[in-house]
Amino acid sequence: MGLLLIKNGHVYGPTSLGRKDILIAGRSILSIDTHISEEAVRALDKNAAIIDAEGAWVTPGLMDSHIHFNGAGGEGGPHFRTPPLQLSSFIQAGITTAVAPLGTDGVSRSLRELLAKARSLENEGISTYMYSGAYRLPSVSITENVMTDIVLIDKVIGAKVALSDHRSSHPTVEELRRLISDARVGGMLAGKAGIVEAHMGAEEWGLGIIQEALAGTQIPMSQIVPTHVNRNQKLFDEALKYCEQGGVADMTTSMGSDSDSVKPCDGVRQARLRNIPLSRFTMSTDGNGSMPVFNKAGELVGMGIGEPITLFTALREILLESGVSTEEALALVTSNVADRLKLANKGRLSAGNDADLLIITPSDITLRYVVAKGVIMMREGTIIRKGTFESC
Repeated sequence: MGLLLIKNGHVYGPTSLGRKDILIAGRSILSIDTHISEEAVRALDKNAAIIDAEGAWVTPGLMDSHIHFNGAGGEGGPHFRTPPLQLSSFIQAGITTAVAPLGTDGVSRSLRELLAKARSLENEGISTYMYSGAYRLPSVSITENVMTDIVLIDKVIGAKVALSDHRSSHPTVEELRRLISDARVGGMLAGKAGIVEAHMGAEEWGLGIIQEALAGTQIPMSQIVPTHVNRNQKLFDEALKYCEQGGVADMTTSMGSDSDSVKPCDGVRQARLRNIPLSRFTMSTDGNGSMPVFNKAGELVGMGIGEPITLFTALREILLESGVSTEEALALVTSNVADRLKLANKGRLSAGNDADLLIITPSDITLRYVVAKGVIMMREGTIIRKGTFESC
C-alpha cells in the first residue's frame, strides 16, 4: 500500500478547509491536517509520492451522473452510433466518478454491455455506476425487472426513462409512478439511491407528468431527477419552479451552444436571482451521447456529440463568471451529486473517503493533477494513466 502526500494546497472539500496537507494510503484519504511531516511519511514508505500544491486548490474529483461511456446515439441509423469512451476522456475532464445510462437505442445496445464497460473502466482506475432501463417503458433490465437490477447488481443505482420527448414511449402517469415506486423500493432494499433519472425532451408536456406521478404519494421529489432541463428556456423555467417546490434537477453541460438552450452558467445565475438553493442542482455532460438536431417537422437535420470535457469547462465558467462562491460551484459536480446518488465515500474530501481529487490552478482554473482512488492519473497537465487500448 503506497502513500501519497499532497502538501500546502488550499483544500475545498468542497467546503473551504483552508491550507491543509492530505495523506492518502491506498485508495483512501488517511488524514487531512494543517501539517503532515514529509519525513514521517518517508519513514513509513520510502517510495511515498509527494506533491507540492502551493498556491493551488485541492478539490474532490468531478462526478458525472449522466455520461454514455459505452456509446449511444443511432437516431440517424447505425452509422450514427457513438463509440465507447476511453479512460483518457475522463481524466482530461477531471471526472473520477461516472454514471451511465443507455440512450435512445435500447434495442441493439444492452445493459449487459454497459455493465461490462463499467467494470472495465473501474479496473482501469475510475469509479463507475449505471442505471437500469432506457428511454422506453416497460423498462429493459438485466434481471427480471428494474427493482431486482437495483437490488442484485452492485453497479446499478437507479433507473432511466425518457419523458416529453418524441423518441420516448410516452408513458402514462400510472406507468411512471410504478417505475418511481419500484426504483425507490429497490434502493431501500439495496441501501442505494434508487433514483429515476428522467431524460427530458422538448415536448409541451414538460415536467407536468412528473408532478402528476408524485401527486398524492409520500415519495420525496428527490426520488426522480429530471435531466437536460436547460434544453430550452421554457423547460428551464419549469425546472426552476419545480426546484422552488422542493424538487431537484440536473443541467447538461454539452448543451448551451445553440440559441434555444440555457448555458449552465446562466442557469446558475437565474437560480440565484430567484433565491433557489444551488444544492437543488447538479451538472452532468451527456458525454458521448448523440446530439441530434431535428427540424419542426421532426426530421433529422444535423448531429453532434456530447463531450466529457464540458463538465470542467462549465465549472470553469461558473467559477470565473457567475459570482457564486467556490464552494457552491464545486458542489454542483461533487457533493450535490454524491448526496443525490447516496455515494457516501464520494464527492467530499474527508478522512476515510475515496482519494478522488484534483489540483487546480485558481487564477485561470486549469487542471494540474487528477488522482483517482489514490492513483495519480494526470501530472502537471499531462495524462500519465491511459486505458488498456490507448497508446501511452
